[in-house]
Amino acid sequence: MMKMITAIIKPFKLDDVRQALGDIGIQGMTIEEVKGFGRQKGHTELYRGAEYVIDFLPKVKLQLAVKDDQVDAAVEAIISAANTGKIGDGKIFVTPIEQVIRIRTGETGAEAL
Repeated sequence: MMKMITAIIKPFKLDDVRQALGDIGIQGMTIEEVKGFGRQKGHTELYRGAEYVIDFLPKVKLQLAVKDDQVDAAVEAIISAANTGKIGDGKIFVTPIEQVIRIRTGETGAEAL
């Protein structure tokens, strides 16, 4: 009935993704600044003549709960807005949600979204 979409994207693509999701009617999301690496395995940087290995790269983690009929549109919006065509663009995870409860009103299920 409902799904949790978790997307890990490059930080500079956050505004584009938020706009793309807003354009398809998805309003609420939670954002976290995170660090990590995948296949790119970090990179090296020079600072005051010394070389440093940056193992964990800054990323942004979005979480949004959507109805089942919105999942495909939301995933496509994230892909199109976050894609740079370069390594490290990120990942999207879609998982089922058993229950949602709005604390203020006590609404449950899709009405709580």
